[in-house]
Amino acid sequence: MLPYFLGCPSWNEPAWRGSFYPADLRPGQTLAHYAATFNAVEGNTTFYARPSLQTVQRWAEQMPMHFRFCAKLPRDISHGGDLRDHLDATVDFLQLLAPLGERVAPLWLQLPASFGPDRLVELLTWLDELSGRTVAVELRHPAFFAKDEEERLLNRELQARAVERICLDSRALFACTSRDAAVLHAQAKKPRLPVRPTAFSASPQLRFIGGPDLDANQAFLEPWLDKVAAWIEQGLCPYVFLHTPDNHLAAAQAQRFHHALMLRLPGLPALAQVEPEVEQLGLL
Repeated sequence: MLPYFLGCPSWNEPAWRGSFYPADLRPGQTLAHYAATFNAVEGNTTFYARPSLQTVQRWAEQMPMHFRFCAKLPRDISHGGDLRDHLDATVDFLQLLAPLGERVAPLWLQLPASFGPDRLVELLTWLDELSGRTVAVELRHPAFFAKDEEERLLNRELQARAVERICLDSRALFACTSRDAAVLHAQAKKPRLPVRPTAFSASPQLRFIGGPDLDANQAFLEPWLDKVAAWIEQGLCPYVFLHTPDNHLAAAQAQRFHHALMLRLPGLPALAQVEPEVEQLGLL
């Protein structure tokens, strides 16, 4: 069992066929194959649309109990006005995901860039209503990165609630000078903000957004390898998610990260490369 959680933005990536996935793998087999190697995934799909109950039940049949699905709150909740007005919708969303049980951890709240310090009370009220749930928050308003009293207040309040502040590191992406359409699209969509490597609970959260050149990304990953290794040695259980512009190389980047981490932590198990059991696939 790994002492941390490692994964990608999703498991449904057709470009991985012939590399991470066997070329003949059926679409319905991808989750079981993904979960045989990685132990976590970003629940980005739930940001854009709620899955059906049948889909959630199918996920529950395929995800190992140790697996973690970091479900992102739907955007009509996180981006739809006052969070306090969406508490019932939040409860309904959690009920929809109930078949996954403890595998939904942490729940991710990604806030828009317009969500600033003037709405902190709103955020804290929403978090207090979810007391008892493991939650992580991604903030994008520049004022929360100003190293002033507003940011310090935010950090104190999150830490008091053991709510993680998700660290999104996009420096490698914006250091990329490629004119490739996928790179330009990612640079247009991803935020460009200072890095905040916080650990407000036992499970610090990292989202690393790299460029298409894994060798070029390595210089930006080196400090994170040291940080993640230190967290693990402190007894923390970090979550690490690796992106590339179109995520065609996300699985390769995640595998590369783990291999480098093994050099820093002797005895760290290698990632499993085991085919899912036929019986598991039969559930799909």
